[in-house]
Amino acid sequence: MSEIEGRTLGEQIYQALEAAIVEDRLPPGTELPEVELAEQYGTSRGPVREALRQLSSDGLVVFRPRRGAVVRMLSRKEFLDAYQVREVLEVLAVCLAVPTLTAEQLKVLDGYMERMSTAVFRDDIKMFFEANTAFHKFFFDHSGNQQLQQLHLQLSRPMARYRRRSLALRGDLGSSFEEHEKIMAAVHAGDAELAANLTRHHIAVPQQRLADLNDEEWDQLQMSTTPSELQIGGR
Repeated sequence: MSEIEGRTLGEQIYQALEAAIVEDRLPPGTELPEVELAEQYGTSRGPVREALRQLSSDGLVVFRPRRGAVVRMLSRKEFLDAYQVREVLEVLAVCLAVPTLTAEQLKVLDGYMERMSTAVFRDDIKMFFEANTAFHKFFFDHSGNQQLQQLHLQLSRPMARYRRRSLALRGDLGSSFEEHEKIMAAVHAGDAELAANLTRHHIAVPQQRLADLNDEEWDQLQMSTTPSELQIGGR
C-alpha cells in the first residue's frame, strides 16, 4: 500500500481498500488494524476509521470485539440469499430495459461483449469481470427505475469480491461467455421475455451449484484465492 496524500484521505483510503477486498488481495477474515493502516498510508487514524466505517456500510467489513475491523465473510446461506435476490432484480432490469434500447445503446452492449470475448481468448479474468459487470449494470442503468438501481448497488458491492468464486461455481470463462451470447442475441431481437429467461438461467447455474455445496466445501471455496484452489467437486 502506497502513501496517500490529499484533502479527501478517507475517501481515497476507502477506494484503495475496497479495490483490495474486491480483488481478493484482502481475503475474507483479514484483520484491518487502524494503527497499521494509518502507518502504511502515512496518515492519522481518523481517515482510516472513516474508510472502514464506509466499508462496513457497504457490507464489505465488520467490526468485532477485540479484533476491530475484519473483512467480512459471508455464510453459504447469506451468499445464496443474495443470489436469489440478484436473480429477481436482474430479470426485472432486463424486462424493463430491453424494449427501450436504441441502436446506439446496443452498440455499447456489443462493445462489452467484444471485451468479454477478448478476455476469454486471453484467459484474463480481471478484464472479463470488468466487462461482465458493465454488461449487467447496463440493464439497470437503462431500466428507468431508480429504486431498482439503488437496490442493485447495495447488493452488488458485498457480492463483488466473490466473482472468482462465482466463476468456479459456473465452470469457466468460456461457458459464461456463451450464456452472455444467448442473452445478447435475444436483446438484439428485442425479445425481452426470452432475454429475461436466459438471464434467469445464467444466474441460476452457480446458484444451484452453490445450494448443492456442503458447509465444508463452501468454506474451502470462500478461503481460496487461486484458480486451482477454486475448483469444487471437479466443476
